[in-house]
Amino acid sequence: MSDQSKIEWTDATWNPIRGCTKVSPGCKHCYAETFSERFRGVEGHAFEQGFDLRLVPEKLSAPLEWKKPRRVFVNSMSDLFHERVPDDYIVQVAEAMSHANWHTYQVLTKRSERMRDLLNSMLGFAAKAQHIWWGVSVEDRKYGVPRIAHLQAADASVRFLSLEPLLEDVGDINLSGIRWVIVGGESGRRARAFEIAWARSVLRQCQEQNVACFIKQLGRKPVSDQTPLKLSSFKGGDWADWPTDLCVRQYPSL
Repeated sequence: MSDQSKIEWTDATWNPIRGCTKVSPGCKHCYAETFSERFRGVEGHAFEQGFDLRLVPEKLSAPLEWKKPRRVFVNSMSDLFHERVPDDYIVQVAEAMSHANWHTYQVLTKRSERMRDLLNSMLGFAAKAQHIWWGVSVEDRKYGVPRIAHLQAADASVRFLSLEPLLEDVGDINLSGIRWVIVGGESGRRARAFEIAWARSVLRQCQEQNVACFIKQLGRKPVSDQTPLKLSSFKGGDWADWPTDLCVRQYPSL
């Protein structure tokens, strides 16, 4: 947990769960796993157990201690809807978000079917809260795009998509009911290529469907028509390196 974050679209991170397991190609070079495993076996460290999944109930009250309103990325180092996280614990996390309602929470998952089912049942009290945003990761057509329909079937007030790392052209997507779309390429030493045309396609669709779009970064290996772009920053986050039409960082209006 950190009350400050370097992630461009949020202010802070909150991790009442730590650790996860891979479910799709977007997980292949997981930054959270890479970071966590560096500290496996370091006694007393928050990630002494590496990236093994575990609940951290002592962190449930953390948002109440932050008096200044923040955008909070929930479980940046895990997935709230992981199959090994009990339903009642997910409810406790949602209750904490409901109580500390001066913050805006950004909940992102790849387990979209479970999130849909819980938002439509025991999480109904949190699903309609304007200060809790529910999102899914969309990295490709096979695994990512179907998650959009799961999210749209959830009875939630604020829905968003994270197309990061975007691994291919996802084609035409239905953004009905979606308030916000984040787009980004992959970073890290083993990053996969990010074609600028993919981002342009998503941005165009957002503009056509009146959805706020946030271009986070171009990643480490951006290409334009298969030609690598030169970067001055490791993650491709410096606007000076970008095509000007992609310099877009919008937030949803609620």
